[in-house]
Amino acid sequence: MSLMFSQRRARRVWPLWLLALALAAGALTLWQYWPQILLQSAIWQKGLHQQMTQLLQQVKTAPGQAGGLLMLFSLAYGVLHALGPGHGKVVITTFLATHPARLNITLRLTLLASLLQGSVAIVLVTLMLVVLQTSSRQLHLSSYWLEKGSYLLVIGLGIWIGVRALKTLLRQLRPRLPITIRALRAAHQHHAHCGCGHAHLPDAQQVAEAVSVKTQLLLVASMGLRPCSGAIMMLLFSRVIGVYLWGVLSAVVMALGTALTISAIGLLVLRARTLAQRLGDESRTASTAALAMPLLALIGSALLIAAGLALWQSAAPGVGGGLRPFG
Repeated sequence: MSLMFSQRRARRVWPLWLLALALAAGALTLWQYWPQILLQSAIWQKGLHQQMTQLLQQVKTAPGQAGGLLMLFSLAYGVLHALGPGHGKVVITTFLATHPARLNITLRLTLLASLLQGSVAIVLVTLMLVVLQTSSRQLHLSSYWLEKGSYLLVIGLGIWIGVRALKTLLRQLRPRLPITIRALRAAHQHHAHCGCGHAHLPDAQQVAEAVSVKTQLLLVASMGLRPCSGAIMMLLFSRVIGVYLWGVLSAVVMALGTALTISAIGLLVLRARTLAQRLGDESRTASTAALAMPLLALIGSALLIAAGLALWQSAAPGVGGGLRPFG
């Protein structure tokens, strides 16, 4: 009997290990060629930015053709811009690698964070240059302090996750008293449609939303508070030449392109984590499985705090005021 069980278990596990090896080989190849990919991405971004500035100058005379191409190039720019190094990818990959998350939650987080980043750029430029009519230097300084605030939120997110993980870990390690059942009395059998008015066990979606809503808000804010530098550049140029509305539309479409890339990265991390969890479930006991998640969350917490501190210390206004075209 044990031999048959081992054979069935081996047949169930080997495709997972094969997929894990394929993912590891792909990650190793991507790591090896990553500098060349980033260099080529920066070259494409520079070319797209030049095309976008030319199209902004043409939208007054040919809004249909030039505006359509501007939106298309803005989407491509957002997709490429999100491939570069950035704290948003560090936050979302660390969070998804150490926390269980549903597919719809992953897509919602990446979309909201990208839209928030674009919205912050639009609100910042509109408030500083259009409403208050301050200098560009003040705009640059405001962008710089928003960036610093975003890094503080990354540190706060790491602390929040670490405290929750530590409480869960201590609860798991606490010795449990034996349960003594003195009497059983079945006065009423609860089920989903019994109509007794009592609240029954929540489903998986309710648990995910109830437990992690504050963490999700903090995660989105820590990723999206830093304004997109590419969007600010387009907004500044469109303001100078008098087509500011087109600059706003371009910034929104850039945010959608960024969301596409960040969502793809998030889905890849989510699938890899699910695969690793399934492989781990085949080789560990229930007590070990109960401790694995809070330990992973503690590791993710330490990574976020370290990344936030490093980014805070390294943040500085760039040449001309803190905006980095492809940073």
